[in-house]
Amino acid sequence: MRLRPVRMARWSARHPWKAIVGWFLFVLLCLGAGITAGNNPATTEDFWVGEAGHAESMATDGGLQRRPTEHVLVRSASGSLDMPRATAAARDLTTRMSALPEVAEVAAPVRSKDGTALRVSVVMKGAELDAKSNVVPLLDTTAKVAAGHPDLIVEESGSPAISKGVNDQRGEDLSLSERLTLPVTLVILLIVFGSVVMAGVPLLLALSSIAATMGLAMLASHLMPDPGVGTNMILLIGLAVGVDYTLFYLKREREERARAKGGLGPEALVELAAATAGRAIVVSGLAVIVSTATLYLATDVIFSSLATGTILVVAVAVISSLTVLPALLVKLGHRAERRAARKAARRAKRGATTPAKPAKPENGRVFGALMRPAQRHPGITLCVSVLVMLAVAAPALGLKLIDPGRDTFSRGIPAMQVYDRLTGEFPELLVRHEVVARSAPGRAPEVRQALTELGQRAQEDRLFAHDAEPVLRTSDDGRISVLELGVPHPAPSDPAIASLDHLRNQYIPSTVGTLAGVDTAVSGDVARGQDYVHHERGKLPLVIGFLLLLTFVTTAVAFRSAVVGLIGVVLNLLSAAAALGALVLVFQGTWAQSLLDFDSLGAIASRVPLFLFVILFGLSMDYQVFVVSRIKEAMEHGMTAREAVLDGIARSAKVVTSAALVMVTVFAAFVFLHLTEMKQMGFCLAVAVLLDAVVIRMMILPSVLLLLGERAWRPLRPARRTENGAPAAPSVPHVI
Repeated sequence: MRLRPVRMARWSARHPWKAIVGWFLFVLLCLGAGITAGNNPATTEDFWVGEAGHAESMATDGGLQRRPTEHVLVRSASGSLDMPRATAAARDLTTRMSALPEVAEVAAPVRSKDGTALRVSVVMKGAELDAKSNVVPLLDTTAKVAAGHPDLIVEESGSPAISKGVNDQRGEDLSLSERLTLPVTLVILLIVFGSVVMAGVPLLLALSSIAATMGLAMLASHLMPDPGVGTNMILLIGLAVGVDYTLFYLKREREERARAKGGLGPEALVELAAATAGRAIVVSGLAVIVSTATLYLATDVIFSSLATGTILVVAVAVISSLTVLPALLVKLGHRAERRAARKAARRAKRGATTPAKPAKPENGRVFGALMRPAQRHPGITLCVSVLVMLAVAAPALGLKLIDPGRDTFSRGIPAMQVYDRLTGEFPELLVRHEVVARSAPGRAPEVRQALTELGQRAQEDRLFAHDAEPVLRTSDDGRISVLELGVPHPAPSDPAIASLDHLRNQYIPSTVGTLAGVDTAVSGDVARGQDYVHHERGKLPLVIGFLLLLTFVTTAVAFRSAVVGLIGVVLNLLSAAAALGALVLVFQGTWAQSLLDFDSLGAIASRVPLFLFVILFGLSMDYQVFVVSRIKEAMEHGMTAREAVLDGIARSAKVVTSAALVMVTVFAAFVFLHLTEMKQMGFCLAVAVLLDAVVIRMMILPSVLLLLGERAWRPLRPARRTENGAPAAPSVPHVI
């Protein structure tokens, strides 16, 4: 593995323009192929999970699947509702909506209980997930009716309109995160390199890697459908690792340049950097890919999409760092040499001499202060640091999971504001349970009778809607029957969840469940969320188990030390637990709502913990690989274990912290988004990366390695020594 990055760098250094042009042609080819193939979006069937998924599968088999429905609310602008005018507006709306090709049917107007509003329900054609793309003509029609009846308020909401609003808001949020992230990242890189050109190189490669991955992700969607979240992950991870890999490579090239003192050309410097940083980038990228691949074990379309996007963008970022980056560095190196030669010539004409600049310390006072405790008192530093991390992790013991549903979306979405007014007038629309029964066609009458009895019992339960009659439908062949029951409580609430428990555990077993040979299942908003949470909980041990195993094996093989592999796993667990504890502390309560502009769900989104563990393990391997690589390299060059630890930490501290700041900036930008789930993910990853880079890599890791000494590196081969016992000179790869 060590020779391949060197060979790639050597070729790129000898043929820089071919490498540069070839890279950008590759980016254009990926984008072009992706655009030509198009994106393959996930369908409703791809989201089926648990009993709710089984119920929806049976309903679809009978042609009774949930149909996308919009609700138009007609109310008075002031005072009581003028019913004749409201009826006229409803009639106008019905006529206009019925003429739209996207509309399947328009229901008769329904008057609210207090008579202050009318509701017109519009059923759309097509699949449930397609409705958000087809709802625009309906919204335009509602706006025209509202303009034609200025004395009334006519407004529309429903799952399609809300989904469209969420997508629009997500797009605006991503644009905002880019506007926040790119300038801050550029400033950090300017501080690190002190050059606009050198600071622009990591951003250029990261953005081009993201562009290439976008095209590849479109192609991959034809193998694994895209639920619409992969783009977010490509942007998030692509910018973070793309900048990180380039930063590590550039830092090593600068070290070799300083060590050579002008004695080597750009080609030789690039090759020297490839022999060390290039290999570390490959190992790091492989570790991230292996870790992320465990998300496929969750058998969830969203996690599969996140895994695919992450794996592709990391692979492309690694390729860019090993191919086009050496070529760019060679061209920039020659440019710097020409500028230096011109300056030297001008000074020679003036007869001036250039005083030697004093060597800058590897790290400043801040980094020295952070590293000093582990260096002087490793035992005490280890104990205190671990206790602090465990204290931060403690709130995770009270973790509660929830599947964020429609009722948790931002009220900044206009459709959500209408939804609140709509459900205020018609609370039975908050939640719909769907009981699906499948039997032989000849048994349809007794199944319908049992479902009717079930509906009557449910209406006597205070958890169910009393004013809305249950709706019972049967397929044309009599095999499938669906009973719809309204619940006047929002989906994530305890009463709504309790109503589902009553339905599944009491009413179904005592009614339709008594019929032999009849298959029953419940779906709906609450059932979908609850079954998804249970599905995630069931998959979590499997994913985490494989994640720990693969992380250990990857690290142990890369560094030929089982102890180092075990240390990496334990430290990753510690940083993940601390980040999860901080997440619970901030988002599960209400004290930080105004500070971070969110409405607490009283729980954590069910996808976040699993996502956190997998992605964080991958990203933490970045720092683990680069820090431990420097330590291992120092040992191979003849240093003792203690000397190697101190030297490796000192040489990597500044660049690791700079890379961490870039990652923290990228992730922290998501805290400013509207979606609570995205806020939680961004906050958790930002905290995790910061803790990992500062506490784990600069305090706990060096303390552990200093305490273990040579034992941490067994069975690492001892360094080569000369005949008189002195350490051998470090090996230098062939230079051009």
